Amino acid sequence: MSRVKRGNVARKRRNKILSLAKGFRGSSSKLFRIANQQVMKALRYAYVGRKRKKRDFRSLWITRINGAVRSQGLNYSTLIHNLKLSNVAINRKMLAQLAVSDQTSFKYLVSSLNQK
Repeated sequence: MSRVKRGNVARKRRNKILSLAKGFRGSSSKLFRIANQQVMKALRYAYVGRKRKKRDFRSLWITRINGAVRSQGLNYSTLIHNLKLSNVAINRKMLAQLAVSDQTSFKYLVSSLNQK
């Protein structure tokens, strides 16, 4: 059987991994074996991070809404319950945006839910 040296293909594969490892410290960006391990680990963390980001933002929105609603004399769960009863279809991201940027309309929304 003839010998295959993989000259071009191997170099391209290694350079691809090393380019992904740019910015890593020390031998993690210079030596192929170590860089390969670090790149694989970084890609796993990136995959998990994309899922985690959704959780983190939702919890941030809930915290912002809760802080704004407590100044109105309610709490978060009561607000969400009243929104559901009133058939107001507004998501947590938009509620948090209202609470942060436009407090007057947020207060109006909360007070209109309280009256029902």
